[in-house]
Amino acid sequence: MTTTAPAPAPVLPPLQIGRHVIGSPVVLAPMAGITNRAFRRLCREYGSAGLEAGGASGASSLYVAEMVTTRALVERNAETLRLISHDPDEQPRSVQLYSVDPATAGLAARMLVTEDRADHIDLNFGCPVPKVTRKGGGAALPWKTELFRGIVRAVVREASAHDVPVTVKMRVGIDADHVTYLDAGRIAEAEGVAAVALHARTAAQAYSGQADWSAIARLKEAVTTIPVLGNGDIWSAEDALAMVARTGCDGVVVGRGCLGRPWLFTDLAAAFAGSDARVTPGLREVTETLRRHARYLVEFYDGDEGRGCRDIRKHIAWYLKGFPAGSEVRHRLALVDSLQALDDLIGGMDLDAPWPGEPAEGQRGRSGSPRVVAMPEHWLRSRELDDAQRAQVAQAELSVSGG
Repeated sequence: MTTTAPAPAPVLPPLQIGRHVIGSPVVLAPMAGITNRAFRRLCREYGSAGLEAGGASGASSLYVAEMVTTRALVERNAETLRLISHDPDEQPRSVQLYSVDPATAGLAARMLVTEDRADHIDLNFGCPVPKVTRKGGGAALPWKTELFRGIVRAVVREASAHDVPVTVKMRVGIDADHVTYLDAGRIAEAEGVAAVALHARTAAQAYSGQADWSAIARLKEAVTTIPVLGNGDIWSAEDALAMVARTGCDGVVVGRGCLGRPWLFTDLAAAFAGSDARVTPGLREVTETLRRHARYLVEFYDGDEGRGCRDIRKHIAWYLKGFPAGSEVRHRLALVDSLQALDDLIGGMDLDAPWPGEPAEGQRGRSGSPRVVAMPEHWLRSRELDDAQRAQVAQAELSVSGG
């Protein structure tokens, strides 16, 4: 008599974001120039075709489109409308908004829900880029608690009328002396958001140093009625499991760890389903994925092959991390200008090279270095806006290009 081994016990249950049930409790962090429709499709497809563990797959994660400004959306900027586009089979359709003005934020949310352009709205209060924080936006904004409350309230009001959940993504604070995340988390919870996500670094850290996962645990203690998601330094499924174990968070948000590695979402689904199975593609499979990504980008840019190939260039080093590709081939790939040229270069590589293991793991993307956060004059003097700051913040969205 043979017996079947029992299915592994899941590490986390599915993630509930309003009316949406996210089978694998994993969220793709919005990244400018990365998480467009092409990349999200690639991740979903890899998840569907990859490891099926305990009924979960990477396709059941939540994939968020890259950030757009509410002003550009309301003005129906053509590039912004491209950025919020989704595949017909993409569910739920998730859009991240950046705003510094409650009225404009509310109008943008109304546009998304009344025109059936999104099933989930995420609000960005974590951007550390100087051109954003200099005008009081991004990670600088939660310091002004009533402005933060006003934006969240306006978007929740418009979205909830159509049963579209709203979430908030934020950082620990401006710097170690100006911490905002606990106040922001409690305000967001009180205003009716469906979940909060914390990148466990300050704006001053940017992407440098190590994320302080203990802040995620403290947020989980402070925010008790909605899911709390953790973000920062998740480079592998094992990192995600460690974060959950140490913080008690309800799910994870993955950013730079998936660069050139869309199969990470398959690994994460397997890990949270209790399986130790992982994807270890050889160079042939990796280059096939790279080629598919390039083709999807060309389609995303309405058949503009040159633009699609220029976009894929930044992904090449991430895909080839750890593989013996050679410096000359890597250099030529970084200048590729057509799909045929990409195919020719790939064809000259040793495609039988196996997954390199440790050399392909670890940190991806730029980490940068700590810095003094650029902010409006006297921004830290009070947690309320003065008249001069109110006028400056009103111009903040104008400084954010590309949607």
